Amino acid sequence: MKYLIRTGFAAAIATSAAVVLTGAAGAATAPQDFGFGGPGHVVFVQTDNTSGNQVIAYDRAPDGVLSLAGSYPTGGLGGALGGSVVDHLASQGSLAYDQAGNLLLAVNAGSNTVSAFSVQGDRLALHQVVGSGGTFPVSVATWGNLVYVLNAEGAGSVQGYFVVAGFLLPIPGSNRSLNLTPVTGSNQFTNTPGQVAFSPDGRELIVTTKANGDNIDVFGVGPLGLLSFAPVQNTEAGTVPFAMTFDQAGQLVVADAGTNALSTFNLEPGGTVALASSVGSGQGATCWVAPAGGYFYASNAMSGSVSGYQIAFNGALSLLTPPTTTNPGTVDASGSADGRYLYVQTGANGIVDEFAVGATGSLTEVGFVTVPGAAGGEGIVAF
Repeated sequence: MKYLIRTGFAAAIATSAAVVLTGAAGAATAPQDFGFGGPGHVVFVQTDNTSGNQVIAYDRAPDGVLSLAGSYPTGGLGGALGGSVVDHLASQGSLAYDQAGNLLLAVNAGSNTVSAFSVQGDRLALHQVVGSGGTFPVSVATWGNLVYVLNAEGAGSVQGYFVVAGFLLPIPGSNRSLNLTPVTGSNQFTNTPGQVAFSPDGRELIVTTKANGDNIDVFGVGPLGLLSFAPVQNTEAGTVPFAMTFDQAGQLVVADAGTNALSTFNLEPGGTVALASSVGSGQGATCWVAPAGGYFYASNAMSGSVSGYQIAFNGALSLLTPPTTTNPGTVDASGSADGRYLYVQTGANGIVDEFAVGATGSLTEVGFVTVPGAAGGEGIVAF
């Protein structure tokens, strides 16, 4: 098993702990004691505000309507990629929940750090702010006691951490470059990597590169959390692979911004992927994808809509029509743990749209909330 910690890494962990607790990259703070427990029926939203990033907590009522529960500074700054308008991070997974450590993890793209909060219901306590190992972190992936962070600027990179006693401890030698072409200016948001994610069995770490190669990069994950030295690059020319998730069969589901489509892939031996199905949304800027209630929902930023899909056991996709209209700038989304509700960030005005998921995958609006200081923000986790 890849669950950590291994005896042979004891010295490395001790060294990493010293870096985390005393290093200039980020100092840990004493956690507030909330006792045991994790999140309840709550939704956490990241503002990505460049003046000071925050996580906003909302309670979820039985009918899916959200009410403000609290606001928690991350101790870092949000960031904005060149050319972005409604999606300043141009990524998925910038806010993630680590079940093993009961931690909510938030990227601070403007200060090159990651914040770790302990979770008790709708309350958060900041444990730590740690360096991301690169520039402009945009996405976090967790599996067991292992965390990897994706840094988007420059050549792009991923950095690994162990989760130990509620803290992120950098793994020595875990940083891997994506060797992308550095991009600046107005095309930056389409040419930086979009997301990092673990395969369901934790044996592979996957990165989407968007227009910077049109690749789905696959790293092998070793038993001590270290990655293969270089990824297998699976080129999907012209598709601009952006965001991803997995279906119940373990197939990779990718939102392709270049073709405005949702695609499914089988993970093959040796780090390759094989296309199973691809179906267009008929909408503009199809960039994000989230599961809810057994269905998959793609966010279309340009069209201000969400497209629903059903996936068969063999990966075949079918489009649910018509699309559902949202507030302007449809970006990141998250389904509630019970599958009854879908919460969609609409970045033009910093709104979260609230939808009930019907038995056939239809979406019914139940309300919306305006998140303070979150215009253009991304990062949402629903429970």
